[in-house]
Amino acid sequence: MKSIKTIFIMVALVLSAQVNVVQAGDAAKGKAKAATCAGCHGDTGISGAPINPNLAGQKEQYLIKSINDYKSGKRDDAIMKAMVGALSDDDINNIAAYYASQTCK
Repeated sequence: MKSIKTIFIMVALVLSAQVNVVQAGDAAKGKAKAATCAGCHGDTGISGAPINPNLAGQKEQYLIKSINDYKSGKRDDAIMKAMVGALSDDDINNIAAYYASQTCK
């Protein structure tokens, strides 16, 4: 009986770990979609304005979370909410992959 319980726990752990796996984005598609971001964040994610953050080299999961937080209103910025409001989950993953693949100077 103890071994069945152990197997059940192991299966539950494996399944729960797989739920947390996030699909990696496509950086090439993200580059095309990020064109609207370039006005504030630069063509490769290096901002020319001190008030706008650099996105190049940020971790992909951080960028995904940040974009989703702007989209949901959890992070309050009217400009960013308007910019990301129509992005699909694939768009967000791709944009995040693009900026994560860039080198921060």
